[in-house]
Amino acid sequence: MSRVLTTLALAVSLTACGGSSDTDANASALRGTVKIDGSSTVFPITEAMAEEFGKLHKRVRVTVGVSGTGGGMKKFSQGETSITGASRPIKPSEVTACAESSVEFIELPVAYDGIAIVVNTENDFVTSITVAELNAMWKSDSTAKTWKDIRSSWPDREFRLYAPGQDSGTFDYFTETINGDGGNCRADATFSEDDNVLVRGVSGDRDGIGFFGFAYYHENSGVLNLVSVDGGTGPVSPDIETIADGSYAPLSRPLYIYVSKEATDRPEVDSFVDYYLGEGSQLVGEVGYVPLPETDMSKVRARYAKRVTGVEIGGE
Repeated sequence: MSRVLTTLALAVSLTACGGSSDTDANASALRGTVKIDGSSTVFPITEAMAEEFGKLHKRVRVTVGVSGTGGGMKKFSQGETSITGASRPIKPSEVTACAESSVEFIELPVAYDGIAIVVNTENDFVTSITVAELNAMWKSDSTAKTWKDIRSSWPDREFRLYAPGQDSGTFDYFTETINGDGGNCRADATFSEDDNVLVRGVSGDRDGIGFFGFAYYHENSGVLNLVSVDGGTGPVSPDIETIADGSYAPLSRPLYIYVSKEATDRPEVDSFVDYYLGEGSQLVGEVGYVPLPETDMSKVRARYAKRVTGVEIGGE
């Protein structure tokens, strides 16, 4: 009896070890490279996803580039990347470019964000600004040079503008929303695809004013002043609540990833997207963005599971 019990115990032990080894083997079997590029606004989310996913799957290499939404879309449409991040919906011209290269894509909203208007910490007079004043300041044919030109009670000093580059989805969204036409912007601003360059520019310029994703303000709140925006119902400051409920209007927006349908046949890409939409979605709030409500997130997961291609969600 003693020998029988010992044999059974050993068998159970070996079975348990075998199961663990199988699990470990399955995890370690996942390998390959996932190439991602695109929006600087979406970058912090994707970077966090890649870092945590890499801890679970050490043989999968996830590379995350920052070419801006437009630059990332160009690479994506040419089949150079499997996933691209976008801070605006895909443009019709980009849909055409994908079709010409036979790139079928799945559009997946992953978070909400607000575009923050920021000024230097020494600026104590621009605490709020209207959409009309933003238009007067940023439109391509603007002749305004001083703060006083924008609002008579402001100082008679020249302001300086800092903006994302023209490949940026944030630039497209802001100019279309504020100036009525994507790309409509005065040429004498300082432009950069790197939002950290904009942070340094405004924080080092007493008369600087700029815009970029709220998460970058959140990271640099100690060196910048946040400006409330009056969209017609009074000044509203961007934060997690006002971005989520849309009251920070008109500068709240969804953020996206676009995934190549063909690339999802590769296990490493499929697993990464599953992680992005599932377990990893908790990282969205941790890096300063607004998570989608679970009811919406479940629809996004279903869209991916069914491999629904096209832009059905993008226009909503």
